[in-house]
Amino acid sequence: MQSNKKRKAVAYWLLTGVLMIIIQVLLGGVTRLTGSGLSITEWKPIMGALPPMNDATWNEAFEKYQQIAQYKYLNNHFTIDDFKFIFFWEWFHRVWARLLGVVFAIGFIYFLVRKYFDKEMIIPFIILFILGGAQGLIGWIMVASGLNDTNLYVNHIKLALHFMAALLLLCYTLWFALKLLVPDYKITISKKLNTFTSITIVVLCIQLVYGAFMAGLKAAMAAPTWPSINGMWVPDSLTMHSIVNHPINIHFMHRQLAYLLFTLIVFWFGSATKLSKQNIGSLLSSARWWPFVLVFVQVILGIFTVISAPAIVPGKFGTFEILAELHQLFAMFLLMALVVNLYAVKRSTS
Repeated sequence: MQSNKKRKAVAYWLLTGVLMIIIQVLLGGVTRLTGSGLSITEWKPIMGALPPMNDATWNEAFEKYQQIAQYKYLNNHFTIDDFKFIFFWEWFHRVWARLLGVVFAIGFIYFLVRKYFDKEMIIPFIILFILGGAQGLIGWIMVASGLNDTNLYVNHIKLALHFMAALLLLCYTLWFALKLLVPDYKITISKKLNTFTSITIVVLCIQLVYGAFMAGLKAAMAAPTWPSINGMWVPDSLTMHSIVNHPINIHFMHRQLAYLLFTLIVFWFGSATKLSKQNIGSLLSSARWWPFVLVFVQVILGIFTVISAPAIVPGKFGTFEILAELHQLFAMFLLMALVVNLYAVKRSTS
């Protein structure tokens, strides 16, 4: 009984981390939507926790921003107050990441001293440390891709890598918590549904990569129409340009993957429902509903986000930006829901 309480305490601490990672990803979205990501031109993991504290340091930070292409060709009208606005969001994004690290470190030390950890937790914690550290490094590599005299924004492929690394950390932390919370009798055995769930997650991950490409290349503005893409069902550019660098082609791929994912989850829900009737009281019985509901919400949010793109006003956080943030949030919820269902259905009893 005492061991079970300890495992639950560790699990709830991990779930706190899950919540903080979700907020961190959303802050990353706000940073992108407000064009704030390149406002801090240096990576100072320790000293960077403090913002400029006086006029001299603010002017120094602004002068460094003025050396990059984004200021020279896009934001050369900025005053120091405009700069302070975008600086805040990037600073807050980085400070929240540091806070996440502090919460993890304090919890780890506390539970280690109190001997709450089992031997089976050692490797997962090592992996968590590695994933957390790698995420910070990838984030700086992404930012550095825009700190030059040619690029207005960060590289969209590196943005996607940063986004997916954050989701990997999110899902691994969630999986770790599930291992500590979910008893064996709640698990359903089905090799077929486990495979189906895995395939669906892979498709979703590809879709999420294309979502990051959409964000990085500002592709929503390239085709703010639905159901057609600027009056076309298959864009002419598809045979002439890359599907990872051209905004219209990325838009096309993102939509087709959305339709495929929607279809997969509808059929997956049918299979999961049939299996859950044979395993009443299992985690699958309740968790199967989450992807089914969330995919409907996500599709609707995606449509309204795209068609609201013409309402974008530079420097303003309006309808498009709110919908884009919700679209990102529910994408995370959908991924987490599928991960929970993957945990709920094992391939075998071993």
